Amino acid sequence: MNTQRKAKFLRYILQKKQEEQGFTLIELLVVIIIIGILSAIALPSFLNQANKAKQTEAKTYIGSMNRAQQTYYLENGTFASNTEFDKLGLGIATTTTNYNYAILPETGATTTATNQAQPRTDGIKAYIGGVKLGNVTGTNEGTTVAVLCEAKFGKDINNANAATGTEDAEFNTPSGSGTSPTCPPTYINLSNNTSASSQSDQASSSAPAGGG
Repeated sequence: MNTQRKAKFLRYILQKKQEEQGFTLIELLVVIIIIGILSAIALPSFLNQANKAKQTEAKTYIGSMNRAQQTYYLENGTFASNTEFDKLGLGIATTTTNYNYAILPETGATTTATNQAQPRTDGIKAYIGGVKLGNVTGTNEGTTVAVLCEAKFGKDINNANAATGTEDAEFNTPSGSGTSPTCPPTYINLSNNTSASSQSDQASSSAPAGGG
């Protein structure tokens, strides 16, 4: 009898310890549900912020490429093509973790150019920048005008409306007019008309009359 009583007593003690330690199944389920709800709310916001941080790189680089192209034109009377990317003097890689960077046209002297940031991963947006030769209204001085464009949607192979960054800016007005390039339909304009400091008449007249 003593042995049986001791065994029962031990089982009782063990049962009490198990009841006093840890969570019940219901408590665990409640915790899991709460974590799931919080994750569903926070995760999209977190991913959106992460994508915005990646896009900041492209937005900054294309803006820098636009300005470098304007400076390049002031010095050379033409915009840099893709084969002359290094001549812009930006010191940036043409391929990063998130984007490929390129210039249209591939080769040749031109009075228009499109700087491109092509996403390498889904979810982030493409960016392009268009630059062209323009004239200051009411004077004979030449200038350069530019536009910065952001894709309306992030890269998605299942979305036909998602831009890829390989698009060309739209140069609907003649080269030499003061009107800035415009963004393709799949992009939004992030900039007001921007221009470099006025060029001399000599620099303006040295450029080809047509767009590249």
